[in-house]
Amino acid sequence: MKILITGGAGFIGSSLIRSALEAGHAVVNLDALTYAGDLANLAAVEDAPGLAFEHADIADAAKVAAIFARHRPDAVLHLAAESHVDRSIDGPLAFVRTNVLGTAVLLEAARAYWRALEPERAAAFRFVHVSTDEVYGALSPNDPPFSEHSPIDPTSPYSASKASSDLLARVWQRTYGLPVIVTSCSNNYGPRQFPEKLIPTVILNALAGLPIPVYGDGGQIRDWLFVGDHADALLRILESGVPGETYLIGGEAERTNLDLVRTICDVLDRLSPADAPRANLITHVVDRPAHDRRYAIDAGKLRDALGWRPRTSFATGLERTVRWYLDNETWWKTIRARGFSGQRLGTEL
Repeated sequence: MKILITGGAGFIGSSLIRSALEAGHAVVNLDALTYAGDLANLAAVEDAPGLAFEHADIADAAKVAAIFARHRPDAVLHLAAESHVDRSIDGPLAFVRTNVLGTAVLLEAARAYWRALEPERAAAFRFVHVSTDEVYGALSPNDPPFSEHSPIDPTSPYSASKASSDLLARVWQRTYGLPVIVTSCSNNYGPRQFPEKLIPTVILNALAGLPIPVYGDGGQIRDWLFVGDHADALLRILESGVPGETYLIGGEAERTNLDLVRTICDVLDRLSPADAPRANLITHVVDRPAHDRRYAIDAGKLRDALGWRPRTSFATGLERTVRWYLDNETWWKTIRARGFSGQRLGTEL
């Protein structure tokens, strides 16, 4: 297939592009190259004959329509989004513009393109909208995990904007018949994650001997999904998923934030010993507003219907991640040189 992937220069998108190219697909990477998008994430495949790049904003209707006309994709995997909860609290309108308006523009461009396709290509066309478990709100410690039937109940501007985009995607399927599939995943981690997210923040602060910030008591629980496993799930859903359905993608690795931070410190102490245990750097900071206590995913539908489950254990994935940051100083030092301070702390997708 030729797949149009939005947000392909970001953390998850670049992993997805590498997986798609390895699987033999051609890819068109549509990315606005905002602060978290970097073509350096695709350096290993930048000369691949099946990869094209389009620098564009998904909210620019004319540019998006032109990209569909120029490349004539067989499918869309829509990942482009503003995704940092703290940033959404500070500046919510940017999230509404990209995640809500941008998704609506992309859906409408896809619908116009799809309606003009010859019948065989139209029948095979797919639009996969990639979302987050945060749209379902928060769970209590003993609640069952989120499923595809959980009510939407967002608690931050970020999760509200993603919930809005999910509803738009479903409406374009129900009203217009556009073959849309919606996915929601748990927290991703792995190489090349932007340094303001929780795991890279812990790694880089620990290496520098700086305080490692933990919100509140650190008892917030998240399910962690290795980014390569997420990419594999999305390709499986693209190839075999049913339009109109929603699939939840989880990593089967629930941890409290405090346990996660301590584990990262232990891995670092083993791989790159310091004079004192890195856990001594853990510093509890004031919790952020409306901080959801727990997320968890029931990925049984995806497992039973499409035969997917995560292949990377949390221990293996975390060690691979820590090793990557140890071995790729140039990558994260270049980002910090652009003005990133490392003071934001993000725990979400």
